[in-house]
Amino acid sequence: MIKVRKAEQRGHFDFGWLNTYHTFSFGDYYDPSHMGFRSLRVINEDVVAPGRGFPRHGHRDMEIFTYILQGALQHRDSMGNGSIIRPGDVQRMSAGSGVTHSESNPSNVEPVHLLQIWILPSKEGIQPDYEEKKFPDDEKRNKLRQIISPNGSEGAVRINQDASVYASTLEPDHEVVHQLESGRHVWLQVGTGSITVNDVRLNPGDGAAVSEESNLAIAAHESSEVLLFDLA
Repeated sequence: MIKVRKAEQRGHFDFGWLNTYHTFSFGDYYDPSHMGFRSLRVINEDVVAPGRGFPRHGHRDMEIFTYILQGALQHRDSMGNGSIIRPGDVQRMSAGSGVTHSESNPSNVEPVHLLQIWILPSKEGIQPDYEEKKFPDDEKRNKLRQIISPNGSEGAVRINQDASVYASTLEPDHEVVHQLESGRHVWLQVGTGSITVNDVRLNPGDGAAVSEESNLAIAAHESSEVLLFDLA
């Protein structure tokens, strides 16, 4: 069963400096029928204007990771971490017992286009933690590259939840296949481009909840970038 969440159905706010779309309820956007999927709680697609960003604010008991589609994002947090991430980088912050951070666009000319994802942790009150890794383009091209896993296997970023995340950059007319183990579920999010998953068409910004399927065949109609969440 594949249930599509169309891009235009998401919550949307344009604040001038921030153009943001919320797949699930977040902030001032409340939709009781879309509160998350399994342990996946937030997928926000953000475009942040040059020189602007989110001032320091706090989080707790959430696994937060950021995936850059275009541009760059500067991160600073109360754990002492500070970096600029770009396409290919994956950043994970375990908020745990509490952390503050800020995020901003360091460019004066180019917007930054990103996906920020929140996943509920398997345990609350853990020590806050941070991890960042780069995944080269050739590792994701026409492949499903695991970028997040519960134990950091395959060089992935580790997450405190029974969840794995895969990234793929697909060229036109190429296909990748993901097998679902019994009892597992998938959320598929299209960052850019247009794909078909098991004959269901998904366009930029579309998402899909998948349950009771054994295989997912993901084919690109044009150059596309997708994230696949394999969830308990």
